[in-house]
Amino acid sequence: MKWKYIVQSLALVVICVGLMGASPSPEARFNDLGHKLMCKCGCSQILLECNHVGCSYSTKMRDQLTAALQRGEADGLILDGFVQEYGSTVLAAPTTTGFNIVAWIMPFVALVAGLTLVTVIVRKWKFNVAPVGAQNLSDVELDEFRRRARQETNE
Repeated sequence: MKWKYIVQSLALVVICVGLMGASPSPEARFNDLGHKLMCKCGCSQILLECNHVGCSYSTKMRDQLTAALQRGEADGLILDGFVQEYGSTVLAAPTTTGFNIVAWIMPFVALVAGLTLVTVIVRKWKFNVAPVGAQNLSDVELDEFRRRARQETNE
């Protein structure tokens, strides 16, 4: 009985390892690459989500993507071809090389800088608390205000 479970487990492992090397289907690759590209008609939408009626760019770009996939080109080569033809703005996300790395880093830097600034300002306000106008009051006037405050709050 124990051997049965061991054989089933080994068979499952072999199947899983075998499927890991399987290439994705052309439809999955089309969907993946289509969501990495922007439509160039000016709509600022992902290529596969451009919903403009009669959009000549999205139809042309989808056909180019389909043709490249049918030729068996690698994903990186397909994206590079689109960048060469339409410019780097065709990519939905900036690359992680060269100056484009700034686009990935700057939001976090800005967040940390903003939080630091807010923390410094709040601490400065917290430790510099002084009663408004209390510096210009004499002891007699201050005692009168206290007496009136006690009288009004006790009623």
